[in-house]
Amino acid sequence: MNAGRLWTIVTLELTQRVRSVAWYVLLGVFAAILLGVTALSFLAFSWMSAFGTGAGGAIYSVIVYVVLLLVVLVSPTVAGNAVNGDRDQATLAPVQVTLATTGEIVLGKLIAAWISGLAFVAVAVPFLAVATIAGGLSPAALVVSLLVLVVEIGVFAAIGVGLSALVARPLFSIASTYLVVAAFVIGTLIVFGLAGAATRTEVSSHSRYLNYDAAGREDSCTAWEEYTYAVPRFDRVWWVLAANPFVIIADATPTAYDRQGNPTDLFGQIASGVRMAQVPPEADTWSDGCQGGPESYPSVREQTDGLLPSWFVGLGVQLLVAVLLMWGGWARTRTPARTLPPGTRVA
Repeated sequence: MNAGRLWTIVTLELTQRVRSVAWYVLLGVFAAILLGVTALSFLAFSWMSAFGTGAGGAIYSVIVYVVLLLVVLVSPTVAGNAVNGDRDQATLAPVQVTLATTGEIVLGKLIAAWISGLAFVAVAVPFLAVATIAGGLSPAALVVSLLVLVVEIGVFAAIGVGLSALVARPLFSIASTYLVVAAFVIGTLIVFGLAGAATRTEVSSHSRYLNYDAAGREDSCTAWEEYTYAVPRFDRVWWVLAANPFVIIADATPTAYDRQGNPTDLFGQIASGVRMAQVPPEADTWSDGCQGGPESYPSVREQTDGLLPSWFVGLGVQLLVAVLLMWGGWARTRTPARTLPPGTRVA
C-alpha cells in the first residue's frame, strides 16, 4: 500500500465531484433544510421551557436525527457507483494498468466517498453548535454525536463502494445500496418487532388486594390470584435493533437525566428503551396490595445501569457487513480477472 498512489486516487475522485455544480447545489439544499428544521424545532419545543424542562435536548436530538437521515439518503448516490461507474465509462481500466494496486483503488474510492459525506457534516456543525449552546447541553454530547456521524458516513460509504464493485451496473448498485441502508434503518425495526413477538414465553402474575368494610375501613386481604399470559422475548433479538444507525447515535450520546432519573431528551428515551429490551421477562411477578404504603419502582436510570451498551454491538454488526462487502468488491475488482459479467466494458 503506497500512500502517494492512494492519495492520487483520492484526489482524482474528489476533483471529479467538486467540479460538478450539482454538488454545491446539493450542499445548499442540505443547509436550507437544516435551517428550516432548526427554526421549526425552536418554535415547536419552546413550550417545554414553561414547564421547567429544557427544550435544548429535544431540539438537539431532532437536528442530529435530520442530519443523519439526510446523510443516509445521500450516501448511496455518492458511493453507489464509485467503481462500476468508472468501469462503465471506460476510465477504470487505464487506472488498473498503472502501478496502483486493487486495494489502493478500492480504498481510495472509499476515502473519497467518505470525505464527500463529511462535507454534509461540516455544513451541519453550525446548526448543531447552536442547538448545543441554546440548550445548555454538555460539549461531550456534541463531540460524541459528531464522531458517530463521521463513523456512520464511513460505514455507509464502504457499503456503497463495496456494492459498486460487486454489481456490474451503476443503477443496480445504487439501488442495492439503498436496500441495505433501508434494511438497517427500517428492516431492523420490523425484524425486532416480529421476531420478538414470535418468540413468546409464559409468565405468571400473582396479586392480592385489601377488602374494605361498609365504613371504608380495612377489613381483610383477598386470596392470591394468579394470571398466566404470554409476553414477547425482545431480549433475544435486541441486538438486531442495536444495528439501527438512529439507535447507535442515540445510545452513544451521553444521556441527561432529571431528578427522578428519567431521560430528558429523545436520545435518552430511545437508548433506555433499547437497553431495557435486553432484560428477560420475570417468570413470576408478585403484587401485594395488603402491604402498607405505595410500591416503589426503580427509575429508568437505575434500570439501565450495568446493561450492555447497545451502540457497541450495533456498530460491530454494521462494520462486519461493510468489511465483507469491501472484501467482495476487492475480489471482484482485482486484475487479472478470470471472468467478467456479460456486456462489461473494459476499455
